[in-house]
Amino acid sequence: MYINQLTEKMHKWCITGVAGFIGSNLLEELLQNNQEVIGIDNFSSGRQENLNLVENLVTPEQWQRFTLITGDIVDPAIGKYLAGVDFILHHAASVSVPSSIADPVKNCQTNVLGMVNLLNAACDHSVKRFIYASSSAVYGDGEQLLSPYAVAKLTNENYAKIFHYNYGLASIGLRYFNIYGPRQDPQGEYAAVIAKWLAQMQHEEKICIFGDGSTTRDFCFVKDVVQINLRAALTDNNAALNKVYDVGFGQSVTLLQLFAQLQKIIQYTGEPDLLDFRAGDIKYSTADISMAKDLLGFTPEYDFARGLGRICGP
Repeated sequence: MYINQLTEKMHKWCITGVAGFIGSNLLEELLQNNQEVIGIDNFSSGRQENLNLVENLVTPEQWQRFTLITGDIVDPAIGKYLAGVDFILHHAASVSVPSSIADPVKNCQTNVLGMVNLLNAACDHSVKRFIYASSSAVYGDGEQLLSPYAVAKLTNENYAKIFHYNYGLASIGLRYFNIYGPRQDPQGEYAAVIAKWLAQMQHEEKICIFGDGSTTRDFCFVKDVVQINLRAALTDNNAALNKVYDVGFGQSVTLLQLFAQLQKIIQYTGEPDLLDFRAGDIKYSTADISMAKDLLGFTPEYDFARGLGRICGP
């Protein structure tokens, strides 16, 4: 069990994007298990508030094991902070599909050059495992990748393979589907759907759905994402290394089903506006988590109802 491995030995971890949604949840789990953590964030989308919340959830002694580096993963000098690091959990990225279409150069700089810079630094410092966030966007629709974001994430997966083949770096990629949970930012044009709709419903604002509402998504609670990250870093199954895994719950719901579920919980009285389908979006999406179960022992603990209950409950 990966929790036993955490409690038995203190490791040194690096989380990129530590002030973000997933990064701060990883930080919380690691500190609560008395691990040492280096966190990197340039605060382009990460928030100090997330780190403040984590500080309030751990003991002062545990918080002292955390070191924050304010910096950019594209900067080659960032590698000097990886000295002595056992595991990298790479989550710094520009994560919006529409923004990658609007500015493909910036997307490439952050999502590709930043990844290569970290891979290179990981080799320089003999990091044991490099765990990185990929995306279900790499599947596109059929054979077609639909956005620069998807191309960047697929490129990351290929770079991880190259760094293993040429330099022996052990890595695992995690193709995230639709992650949700505490500390997810509901603001902005490109906010994730659950966080955005919850905030809008609570303020009795109008909900917009791109398409006819039949679009499907596989929603995965962030605590299950934390679980698979730690399993990937700590696995003693060599057959599990240097692979890419789908990360979701393994079931999909339509956007209209999601709307109805949230509407019931929040007691929202409005109805959604159906808009044109948005360029770059995938219409149907479901994670195949069978390989993650078989090789990493990944078992999602939060189905859709339980996960929503954690963020919508009293």
